[in-house]
Amino acid sequence: MKRVKRSEKPDERNVNDPFKKLPNDMNVVILMKLPPGSIARLHFASKHLSSIILDKKFTELYMTRSSTQPRHLVSVHGGRQYVKMQRFHSISQEYPLSSNHDKVSCKPDPYGPYLPYEFTPPVRGLICGRNGTKVKVGNPSTGQFVFLPRVKTIKKNILSVFGYDPVNDVYKVLCMTVVSKRSNISRGVAPCDAMSEEHQVITVGAKQKWRMIECKYPHRHYSGCQGICRDGVMYYLASYKEKSSLMSFDLSSEDFNVTKLPEDDTLQQCGELVNHAGKITIATLQCLGPVDLWVLEDVNKEIWSKAVVVMPPLADRFGMSYKFAFRGILGNGEMILTPITTPKPFFFLCYNPEGGEFRKIVIDDIVYYSDIIQVFFDHAESYMVL
Repeated sequence: MKRVKRSEKPDERNVNDPFKKLPNDMNVVILMKLPPGSIARLHFASKHLSSIILDKKFTELYMTRSSTQPRHLVSVHGGRQYVKMQRFHSISQEYPLSSNHDKVSCKPDPYGPYLPYEFTPPVRGLICGRNGTKVKVGNPSTGQFVFLPRVKTIKKNILSVFGYDPVNDVYKVLCMTVVSKRSNISRGVAPCDAMSEEHQVITVGAKQKWRMIECKYPHRHYSGCQGICRDGVMYYLASYKEKSSLMSFDLSSEDFNVTKLPEDDTLQQCGELVNHAGKITIATLQCLGPVDLWVLEDVNKEIWSKAVVVMPPLADRFGMSYKFAFRGILGNGEMILTPITTPKPFFFLCYNPEGGEFRKIVIDDIVYYSDIIQVFFDHAESYMVL
């Protein structure tokens, strides 16, 4: 994102500022109707509007509105040999969908060869990506990204989770490095199955550094599973004492905790962590079977409930041979499935369990020379300037 040069004259933004003549209530109404990118630019263009934009009450008002109008977010890594970019496609969840959607391109790293970043699910409008020991946090609605200090480790097998601490009003990144013993490698054990060794956390902001923290629960993080953040707590799946477990990390106290999973063979082998109706849920999808939804009803008492959703055969309905992965549940109850291999044109499916109907969401201008495509749901747009 092009750096905006601030004027040396403190009152220059007040000259011919039309918003200064309007009542604050009207300015708020105008801002609430604008997309995030426009608000971010007005933050630098109008000193009067900047005071409103930076006000915490307006921030929460805008985030509340965005949360009630969530969007699909598609991250595309890659590009032509000499023009490799990071692209984000933001798509409305309203039906019927518009053929147009917002596209934002971000420049690659200024130094070194271009390598794709693996992103974690967005949190309150921001998203976090990692490539080796390099970590960046940004706003996909404005295209602005900032690099965090490199993770302090000589090891390259790093796992990360991103979240928001509402108590202190800050974003944090949790990184864990894992150790692969030579005996495990000789037996064919994958590095992602090794025990986590170092736990570090950083607060997103100027002059912040990585801090080592203690974890009293030695565990193995499942790298193939995305962590999620809810109410100031990060959740991710891991193996603790040789059992699949739900790990949690309180962003305010920076304490770890572990929750036992139900004694279910399928749940112990696989599962996708999702946010369903405001509750932490683990979903398991068999190749030709139903979707099991394990809902955490009470984290302190470790009480889980189970719901089973039977879907019509996808091959019979669409005449396709694609294999699908379960990705999550929208706020309206629709279940999301994405093809494991990238189809042309790119698409994903929304399934309504109540009506038994599928919706096929096609994005026909996805760049097909991309390296990786990630799909996220219930993305709340933000105008936040980092």
